[in-house]
Amino acid sequence: MPPRYLLLLLFLLVFLVTIIQLEVLSIAFQKLGLSPRGALLLVLGALFGSGINIPLTTIKSTPPLRLPPDIPHWGRLWQPAAPRYTGKTILAINLGGCIIPVGISLHLLAKQLVNPFDLLPALLIVTAVSYVFSRPISGIGIGMPVFIAPLVTVITALFLEPANAAPLAFSSGVLGVLLGADILHLADIRTMGVRVASIGGAGTFDGIFLTGIIAVLMT
Repeated sequence: MPPRYLLLLLFLLVFLVTIIQLEVLSIAFQKLGLSPRGALLLVLGALFGSGINIPLTTIKSTPPLRLPPDIPHWGRLWQPAAPRYTGKTILAINLGGCIIPVGISLHLLAKQLVNPFDLLPALLIVTAVSYVFSRPISGIGIGMPVFIAPLVTVITALFLEPANAAPLAFSSGVLGVLLGADILHLADIRTMGVRVASIGGAGTFDGIFLTGIIAVLMT
């Protein structure tokens, strides 16, 4: 097959996958009570926002230890911006992977689509599980098996609120991973040897945001 046809086939494949992802994410947001237009805007905002890290502060850090020969293919909640070690780590917050999904969770609470008395126990469970199964990886960031938090979130939401599980699953999943895998591991930043530690910085389809989306689609 000529190279130009291979390039065309690759372009069509990427285009098809992108359309499917946008459609799936739009369906997930619509299950949260959002309009199709609002869902699409949030999806696009999360996609483009996943590459935007907002610096919060700079802290001193130690050099990374030698990386293990085989790093697990886990969801990376903190992604280094560059492999070069500078002796300092920039603590940042990611727009698409943290600010937007947390904003959606607060919106669901404000609209009373999530019962606070159901959210509290669900949040405690997801936070505990996220903390136990996440760990720092030198030179990389915080790693956690991708599907652990979504599965726990779905089971918990269906048990506590079977008739309206989607909003509870999204909120508890997003906030639980944020607290358990990110906030409670802030003390580990100094010893990971990364140049940038971005909360939610693994992007839209991983970490915090992925947990919320998968949880909604599975309810």
